[in-house]
Amino acid sequence: MNTSPKTHTGSGGRAPHLPVMLQEVAGVMDARDGGVYVDGTFGAGGYSRQLLQQADCRIIAADRDPGAASYGQSLVREFPGRFQLLTAKFSELEQALPRAGLTAADGFMFDIGVSSMQLDQAERGFSFQQDGPLDMRMGGNGPSAADVVNNLSAGELADIIYHYGEERRARAIAKAIVRSRETGAITRTMQLAAIVSQTPGARSAPGGKHPATRTFQALRIYVNDELHELASGLMAAEHFLKPEGRLAVVSFHSLEDRIVKLFLASRSGIRRGASRHMPEEAAPAQAPSFKLLWNGARKPGAGELRANPRARSARLRAAVRTSAPALTEAFLPEFLPAPAPFTPHKP
Repeated sequence: MNTSPKTHTGSGGRAPHLPVMLQEVAGVMDARDGGVYVDGTFGAGGYSRQLLQQADCRIIAADRDPGAASYGQSLVREFPGRFQLLTAKFSELEQALPRAGLTAADGFMFDIGVSSMQLDQAERGFSFQQDGPLDMRMGGNGPSAADVVNNLSAGELADIIYHYGEERRARAIAKAIVRSRETGAITRTMQLAAIVSQTPGARSAPGGKHPATRTFQALRIYVNDELHELASGLMAAEHFLKPEGRLAVVSFHSLEDRIVKLFLASRSGIRRGASRHMPEEAAPAQAPSFKLLWNGARKPGAGELRANPRARSARLRAAVRTSAPALTEAFLPEFLPAPAPFTPHKP
C-alpha cells in the first residue's frame, strides 16, 4: 500500500489512491495469458487492475486491512473467475495462499507502507494532520498506538521511536510522552503531535516534514510489526515463485528499502561489504534463489513526481526467481530488533 492519491472508484465509493510506479511494476511483472500473480498489498487495487487488463491472467490479492474488500468487489465483478482477494498479512501468506488454490506464482508485487485511504480517514488514527483516535492498526486488532504510548516505559518508547522512526530525539520525546500521560491518557492524534512538537529541540524533519512525522511512523511500524511482516512477505514470495517468476517491491522509507536490499543481496549471492548495519559476509554456499533485474533501486520519473509529489520517496527493487530451492533459513537482518510482544509497563 502506498501513500499516493488518486480518485479510484470501487464499490466502496471514491477513494484517493494512485499506485506509485505503476508502469514500472507492470513492466517487471510482464503479465502473460494464463499466468498467476500475487498482489501482496492490494490497497485500492491499482496494480491488480493493471495486470488484469494487460493479460488474461489470474490475480490473488491480499491485504491485512478488512476495508480493502470494498475495492476488491468491483474487480470480482469485472473480471469473473480471474480475481480473488484475501484478508491476510504477510506472515499469513504461507498458509492463506494454498487455501486459495495457489501452489506456484508467476509474479509477486508488494507496495509497502500505509495507504492514502488509511491516512485520509481520521478515524484510523494514522495521520497527525487531522484529529482522530490514536489507533494506527491496519488490521483493527491487537494493541493500538494509544495502548503503546500510555502503557510502555520511557525506555521502551525511546527504543521504538529511535529504531523504527530513526528519530534522534527519541529519548526526549519518550520522556515528554510519559510526563504528559501522568495528567491524563493520550488518546488523540493531534494530542500526541502537539506533545512531540513541543519537545525541546523539536524542528521540522528534512524536506519540511512535521516534527512528529518520525514518531508517528515509528508507532505505526511497531503497532503493525511492519518490518518483520515485510521479511515474512519476501520469504513467501521466494517460496511460491516459479523459476523465472518476477518479484517487484516498492518501498517508501529507508528501513523498508534496506530490508528489501539485504534480502535480495542474501538471496542473489551478492557479497555484502562491511557497514554499520551489516558485517561483511560471503555469498551463501547454497545456489542463489534470485537474480537481480537491475542493480540498486529505481525512482519515480520526473513526470510522476510532478503529478504526485507524495511519490518522491518511492524506491523500486526487482528480481527474477532462479530454479534453485528457496533458502531454508529465516531472513532477519541484524539491524532489525527481534519481534517483541506488547507488555504494558507496571509503575
